[in-house]
Amino acid sequence: MSEMKRVSGSGAPSGGAPASGDATGEHAGAADLGVAGDVPGATAPGGGGAGPAGGLPPVPDVGVRTAGLPAWLTPVADAARTLTGDQLSRFLPPEDGGGRQSAVLILFGEGERGPELLLMERAGSLRSHAGQPSFPGGALDPEDGDPRSEGPLRAALREAWEETGLDPRGVQLFGVLPPLYIPVSRFVVTPVLGWWRVPTPVAAVDPAETARVFTVPVADLTDPANRATTVHPSGHRGPAFLVESALVWGFTAGVIDRILHHAGWERPWDRAKTVPLDWRA
Repeated sequence: MSEMKRVSGSGAPSGGAPASGDATGEHAGAADLGVAGDVPGATAPGGGGAGPAGGLPPVPDVGVRTAGLPAWLTPVADAARTLTGDQLSRFLPPEDGGGRQSAVLILFGEGERGPELLLMERAGSLRSHAGQPSFPGGALDPEDGDPRSEGPLRAALREAWEETGLDPRGVQLFGVLPPLYIPVSRFVVTPVLGWWRVPTPVAAVDPAETARVFTVPVADLTDPANRATTVHPSGHRGPAFLVESALVWGFTAGVIDRILHHAGWERPWDRAKTVPLDWRA
């Protein structure tokens, strides 16, 4: 897909089908999201830096609302209202409140091939998770506000602007998933769901941190031919997606996997199809 956002078409994800019960095998129940700390800004709290020239556009409303969403997003919004953390991951935030508070923006839009997700690919020169796709996001800044209320919403929009140039005024936040934990980086990550109501151009703001910004059709994410299981030398196994010339795995793939499942979009796929990772992953 082009790094410049365009909108056309609509409708439910092509080929999507309601999931028949829980996932099985290595993916039984919640996905294991704890190996890869693929949260942008993980090596530098505060995320992508100063962002595009001109300063952060004003964000008049960081509330969550579902009115006006396209019909195909209804299953995601419905799932977000009822999901619990243990339905998403076996790694939950420490009970003592420890961990580094962060947020990611899971942004749905409509592109030339229908519903799609916004992702970015970390620069290949980074020390941590070089070349790995992820959601825009990063650590909360003090000015983002209370981590228990509006903080993750503001952080998700701010980080997306800093990293991709996304204009937050065109985003409608419609849900917040339970906070999850990444043990390797000690990040407590709140996934924030957004609808790209008024699309604007996006691109990598800082090439030293981000190689590219791209969208992935939801139809490609649900296509069984594009699904696999990654196997880390440590023995960790997790869901993965081979899309847009990229291997999406780790935390990002785990969250996508659970959203597809609980929204009823998941299609049967071959969990025996594996992609090996190396120790640098």
